[in-house]
Amino acid sequence: MTRLQIDSGKRDQVVVIIQAAISSEIKRLELGLAKTNRQIERFEKEYNISSDHFLRNYTAEDMKNGDLGYIQWAGELQIRERIFEDLKNLMDIEYVAS
Repeated sequence: MTRLQIDSGKRDQVVVIIQAAISSEIKRLELGLAKTNRQIERFEKEYNISSDHFLRNYTAEDMKNGDLGYIQWAGELQIRERIFEDLKNLMDIEYVAS
């Protein structure tokens, strides 16, 4: 858990602003996650394999589109992991005002 301490003379107003900003970022990340998941699902359907199987067993030479297809699929998987990490960090914030 991350503790965010806010020290301000207008702490109630500032806390609301910061919470709204973080909430907006969470929503933006969730939209990005949905888009990334759709891209990953498209690759899984096209190649009829799971992403886990792809990562363990495939190389660029195995792909219809060669390097480009491999890079795009692997890239989407990396983006998804980063989004998951960012979401977890933002959702674990505890607000402490003084």
